[in-house]
Amino acid sequence: MLSPQLQERLHHLCQLVEREVAHLQVTDQRLFQEPFTARRAAQLEEDIDLAERVDAFLARFGRLQDTLGSKLLPAYLSAFGEPVATFLENLDRAERLGLVSDADAWFTMRQLRNQMVHDYIRDAAILATSLQAAHEFVPVLIETATRFCQRIKHKSSGNS
Repeated sequence: MLSPQLQERLHHLCQLVEREVAHLQVTDQRLFQEPFTARRAAQLEEDIDLAERVDAFLARFGRLQDTLGSKLLPAYLSAFGEPVATFLENLDRAERLGLVSDADAWFTMRQLRNQMVHDYIRDAAILATSLQAAHEFVPVLIETATRFCQRIKHKSSGNS
């Protein structure tokens, strides 16, 4: 059984993740009503609304990924007696525990996020390809968030 402090921490992180999922879903739907092409990427300088949606998508995509991988995963591992190690080792352990469906895909997603956030892409074709790839990862993030929170709720209620 988890201590009340651990239960509260995990519960708080799940609430945060659920809010981040909801925000990402809204932004994802607004930005990708049509495929994100190089033509659309080239319009970012003139189309402020589109630029703001791209910025919001990048921020929310990165934030959810960070919350899951850098906050919730280590907290989960620690709470349930698993060793906490490097990000990659934690991902591998999460895959073995059935929390993450594919650790390699998660690592690819993290590299994509880093590329888009830290190396603001100036080439419209590369930006469009990167945004479309991130869009395709959104269901993976949502599925992972759901799996984590369901597992936490199940384990916190005293079930193993």
